Amino acid sequence: MTLTDLPAQNRSDDTIDKEINKESNKESNKEINEELLDFLQKCPTSYHAADTIRKILLGEGYEELRESAPWTLKKGGRYFAVRGESSIIAFRLPHSAPTGFMIGASHTDSPSLKIKVNPEMTGNGYIRLNVEKYGGLIMQSWFDRPLSVAGRVVVRTAHGLESRLVRVDRDLVMIPRLAIHMERQMNEGQTLNLQKDLLPIYGLTGSEGSFMELIAREAGCAAEEILAHDLYLYVRGRGAIWGAKNEFLSAGRLDDLQCGFADLKGFLAAQDKTPEAGAIPVLAVFDNEEVGSRSRQGADSGYLSDILHRIGNALSWSDEQFRIMTVGSFMISADNAHAVHPNYPDKADPVNRPGLNKGPVLKYNASLRYTTDAVAAAVFKEVCHRAGVPCQEFTNRSDILGGSTLGHQSMTHFSVSTADVGLPQLAMHSAYETAGTGDTLYMSKVMEVFFSSALRNEGRDCLVIV
Repeated sequence: MTLTDLPAQNRSDDTIDKEINKESNKESNKEINEELLDFLQKCPTSYHAADTIRKILLGEGYEELRESAPWTLKKGGRYFAVRGESSIIAFRLPHSAPTGFMIGASHTDSPSLKIKVNPEMTGNGYIRLNVEKYGGLIMQSWFDRPLSVAGRVVVRTAHGLESRLVRVDRDLVMIPRLAIHMERQMNEGQTLNLQKDLLPIYGLTGSEGSFMELIAREAGCAAEEILAHDLYLYVRGRGAIWGAKNEFLSAGRLDDLQCGFADLKGFLAAQDKTPEAGAIPVLAVFDNEEVGSRSRQGADSGYLSDILHRIGNALSWSDEQFRIMTVGSFMISADNAHAVHPNYPDKADPVNRPGLNKGPVLKYNASLRYTTDAVAAAVFKEVCHRAGVPCQEFTNRSDILGGSTLGHQSMTHFSVSTADVGLPQLAMHSAYETAGTGDTLYMSKVMEVFFSSALRNEGRDCLVIV
């Protein structure tokens, strides 16, 4: 298989190395990371993330499409559709005949603690909230830090049922640890019981029944008008940029909103760069990846396939035309990756050891928990090369079972060549994660080139990126 490059866009490895440390890049890094931290502040839950992206797209002139209504699309049009209030897919139509879809996928959700129905628990002078885990969170990371509550509620109104976003924007609850005096073996390892050890304190006796009243005030309704809710704990406070040379970035929900944000930046930066080949750029940000994507708005649903088929129907494609477009399509599934941990270097593969601020990471797994194969890897590396961005590679230690992401789940519904990638980070699935300040800009540049490109499959011996 041969990758055919465009000579005008070639950059040597030496050129890439020289540009990494440019002063202009340092200023761009500061700007994009401050913007990322602002974005994270607006996105305490997947519902808020989708709504924030929705508002950004509306401000850029995109038209919101309803899945419940017919679609009329035009060449050069900009569109998006939201499903489940927590997943969003945006796309642009080229002015020329489309050749396929260039899809950048990520997810809106992060591991957290979800508040159960009838949440208040009273005893021993305290009011606690009954919670259950959402995703594979690091439970220890949720202790002894200010937390609050956000999500959505469904309200009965005179006009029917209405869903409303809520966010309590103040320190509201805390999960305190037991004192070491009462558990002398704590630092030698402690088994946590989710139903006992991670219940957050909401108040003291005397405030019974007030939690849903507080949520109702945030929703602008009476407590009795709330019929149901999807509420989560979240870490309050803006993230931080730190380190000897401000090389580190820490915040909640970096997995996977850092990739989602970088994808969005690249998608918007490419919107005035229509390639001659006329690919359809698609930004897909799914919910529920952290619990297996098995929802109507997750990657393991018909959501992406439904949207792409409706594009084809609106453009009067035949079934054969749609299948030809599929062959000319490609997906970058972007979900953060593990950097080598300085205190646990033995947990990393002996050879493939990503570092912070060294560029996006290609992820491989022989059992296809990551979808990357040789073809997909070559395409992604070529895109990085054209963007002037370094590319790293990740494999798990052969004796450690790693995670998976949305790439292979999405492929069961819309099967295209897919590269699983991510931005390197530490403490993945902690309530407060750490990444490098240089990598957000790297990823946005890669996605800008990707969304400005098209893939032409000319048979098994030639794959052309234009």
